[in-house]
Amino acid sequence: MVFVKIYETKNGFAGFSMKGHADFDEEGYDIVCSAVSVLAINTVNSIEKFTETPFNVDQKEDGGYLKMLLRSDRDPDSQLLMRALVNGLADIAESYPENLRVETIQEVLLSC
Repeated sequence: MVFVKIYETKNGFAGFSMKGHADFDEEGYDIVCSAVSVLAINTVNSIEKFTETPFNVDQKEDGGYLKMLLRSDRDPDSQLLMRALVNGLADIAESYPENLRVETIQEVLLSC
């Protein structure tokens, strides 16, 4: 199962972390893992390319862990991209509850 934590402060989204593997199908054919990975990587890349919001990323080489924390939760563009990530993950979790769990964590510090 992929476990996703969405971090929020009183001002908005502060980032996310994900760990695990979906185990929906074998590697290379796992549509749940692919969908979650694409959403997460696209969010990080889009925040980097389309916003001025600084952030920290931590990841493991085997692909089973990714954490991104914004260093500011005030930019409306990065907040929109995070809302899109949360929306997509919620849709996947609804369809594949045995493979993806999404949890929201309130009031985190903005550091990696």
